Amino acid sequence: MPGEFGLIAKYFARPTPSAVLGPGDDCALLQPSPGCQLAVTTDMLVAGVHFLPDTDPGRLGWKTLAVNLSDLAAMGARARWVTLAGALPTVDEAWLAKFADGLFACAREFGVDVVGGDTTRGPLNLCLTAIGEVEPGRALRRDGARPGDEIWVSGRPGLAALGLAHLQGRVSLPEPWPRLCVAALEKPRPRLALGQALVGVASAAIDISDGLLGDLGHLCRRSGVGAALRLVQLPQLRDLAGSGDSYDADLRRLALECQLAGGDDYELLFTVPAAQHTRLGAIAAELELPLWCIGEIVAGEPTVTVFDPDGQAVEFARKGYDHFGQ
Repeated sequence: MPGEFGLIAKYFARPTPSAVLGPGDDCALLQPSPGCQLAVTTDMLVAGVHFLPDTDPGRLGWKTLAVNLSDLAAMGARARWVTLAGALPTVDEAWLAKFADGLFACAREFGVDVVGGDTTRGPLNLCLTAIGEVEPGRALRRDGARPGDEIWVSGRPGLAALGLAHLQGRVSLPEPWPRLCVAALEKPRPRLALGQALVGVASAAIDISDGLLGDLGHLCRRSGVGAALRLVQLPQLRDLAGSGDSYDADLRRLALECQLAGGDDYELLFTVPAAQHTRLGAIAAELELPLWCIGEIVAGEPTVTVFDPDGQAVEFARKGYDHFGQ
C-alpha cells in the first residue's frame, strides 16, 4: 500500500503546463498573465454535510472542483490553477482512482491545472483552493447592484435540492426527474463562460450555493439595496408536479422551497441595468443556457421581498443554508 507521498504521486501528480513549477516541491510556482489580478477562493466539502458518504467517488471528484470554479465564475474570472487538500479515513485505492478521474475530468473540461496539495488521515474532508485571473477593475462583485437593475438567474435552481430529497427518501420524483435532479446535485456545471460573458454587462453577481433567497440577500446587503423577487418569473420545473387528476400540490410546494432555499445549485444570480436586457438574450443564445429575469433591485432596506402571482408579498421562513444557524 503506498504511503502519503506515493498516493499523491500516483493519483494527483499530473503535468501542469500552465505552471512554472507544479507538484513535487514545497510550493508551486505560478506566473499570472501580464496585467491581471488573481482571484482566489477556498471551499471545504465534509462527508455527511456537503455530500452523502456513499456518493459516487467520480462524481465527488468532479463536484469538489466544480463548486470552487463556480466562485471564480461569479467573479467573472478565468480559471487557471487549483490545489487540493484531503483527509482520508483509510487508503482505498479503487475509491481514490475514481475520485481522481472525476477531478481531472472537470479540470480538463474547464482548463485548469492541479498544482499542489496535501493528504492526511482523518474523517473524509476535501478542501480545494482555486485561483483565477481577471483584469483590474473588471471583476464581478456583490456590491454593484443599483435600484432599477434587473435580477437574473441561470439554469434551473432547485434541481439539486430535489435530488438530495430524492436520495434521502423524503420525496418520490416522477421520471425523468430523479436522474436530472441527482445529476444536478452530484455533478454541477460551473458557469465560467457565463461569468466571463457578464463582465462589463452585469452590475453584481453571486453564485447560488446556499439558496437563492439567502444568496440574493447577501448581494443586497453588500450593495445596500433591496430586491423584489416575483414567483411568476421563476424558472418553471415543467411537468414535475403533474397536471389534472395527477397534480401533486405537496410536490409543487417542495419544488418551490427547493428553488428558493435549497442551495447546492451553483448557478449564477446576477443583476444588470435594464438597458442590458436584450444583451442577456444574446448571451443565453450564444451559450445555449437559459437565463431568467426574476425581479428587480429596489431602493431601501437590504431585504428580499417575494411577490406571488397576484402581486402580494409572501413570507418564506426558510431563506437558505447556514452551517451554524438553527
